[in-house]
Amino acid sequence: MSDKRGNFGRVGFILAAAGSAVGLGNIWKFPYITYENDGGSFVLVYLAAILLVGFPIMMAEIIIGRSTQKSPVSAFIAMNKPRWSALGYLGVFTGFVILSYYSVVAGWTIQYFIKCVSWSLHGFTSVIDQNLEAEFSTFLSNGTAQIGFHGLFMAINILIVAFGIENGIERIAKFLMPVLFVILLALAVNSYWTRGFQSAIVFLFKPSKLNPSMLLEAVGHAFFTLSLGMGAIITYGSYMKKSDSVPKSAGMICLMDTVVALLSCIIMFSIIFSVPELEREGQFAKSVVIMFTTLPKMFYQLPGGIVLAPLFYLLVSFAALTSAISLLEVVVAYFIDHLHWSRIKATIIQGIVIFAFGILAALSLGHSTGLSQWKPFGDRTEGVFDTMDYLASNWLLPVGGMLIAVFVGWVLKKAATKQMIEEGHGSFALHAVWKFLLRFVCPLAIGWIIYAIIFSGVTFN
Repeated sequence: MSDKRGNFGRVGFILAAAGSAVGLGNIWKFPYITYENDGGSFVLVYLAAILLVGFPIMMAEIIIGRSTQKSPVSAFIAMNKPRWSALGYLGVFTGFVILSYYSVVAGWTIQYFIKCVSWSLHGFTSVIDQNLEAEFSTFLSNGTAQIGFHGLFMAINILIVAFGIENGIERIAKFLMPVLFVILLALAVNSYWTRGFQSAIVFLFKPSKLNPSMLLEAVGHAFFTLSLGMGAIITYGSYMKKSDSVPKSAGMICLMDTVVALLSCIIMFSIIFSVPELEREGQFAKSVVIMFTTLPKMFYQLPGGIVLAPLFYLLVSFAALTSAISLLEVVVAYFIDHLHWSRIKATIIQGIVIFAFGILAALSLGHSTGLSQWKPFGDRTEGVFDTMDYLASNWLLPVGGMLIAVFVGWVLKKAATKQMIEEGHGSFALHAVWKFLLRFVCPLAIGWIIYAIIFSGVTFN
């Protein structure tokens, strides 16, 4: 374990940043919001939003980090924009908050991977007849279990980040991301042999009617799915070599993130259309809880479910881990760069603090009545867990993303951003287009999201 700052290799940066983007939002959230919005046209709008909103802000965050070789707070100070360091602090705070409750959900994926292995080895057919809803509810209200799996996941996260950039984050990204794609492709290929595969493809790619709420959700998810607005990409960009291309790297990250989302849709839709009685009952709904209740039953009614179920939860665990690593690194990098702590000290202390803060979320799922019924935002949230998720998804991330677009689009001069992008890439003919998107399209799109949250009661979580 070295205290030197370190740098990613070209492939390592792309895999690590793609790992930050790929998470539960791709594998679970995107399929269910696509399902709720009738597929087809929603997917096309989402792809357009990735190109016009996600990709430009991704490039903006990378160049801030790479040009300064600093984490979010120190980066703005290094650029002689000390007032904008507040945006860096916002990113560090956002990473802290999200990881504190994201780690709780990630703990569930470990538990259900273990369960699926047990079910597959000791009589999986009984799963179909079990009341998994009641079992999961009991699990959520078990404070010891929630804290235990939350702690286990955070311990793994701390161990990886403590080893640094090359020996920790890059090494694990080079292992986990290829394995994640192999598992995803295996599940997608298996989907071809299910009864619901053809219906899934038609549903996913056949044009459907458009409506304003569909457009809003597509734009919102395109922004959230890439880990933008919380300092993760700025932090990872600070470990990027200046000889590597920003546009090419950002493009590869967006492409990999999108491919995971689309393959996840094919897998999910093939499953639900293969078990029509469950689909008709409307059990494929906008709730992560369904992943741990209805989905195991669906898997074990499919040919090969004995293998597919454990594989799926292993996939989800890996995706959660690659995202969580970047969240912890945002916080750790601040204490290393700005306060000059050693990496081991920063990782262990901040990891423990985040774990301790996350206990409030872990106990707010039924174990503690007070924590479970806390409603600081009225009917929009219920409980500490839900409140953290609402605060991060609906306020911290959009505001962070909006300010990044404004900073790079309006505050940084064209000559400066052109030089930043062309270093390691060569002439970038689309610089004016990119700058236009950052100045006008991205702020308007994110502003629409914030407006809808404030005035229309829309929530993103």
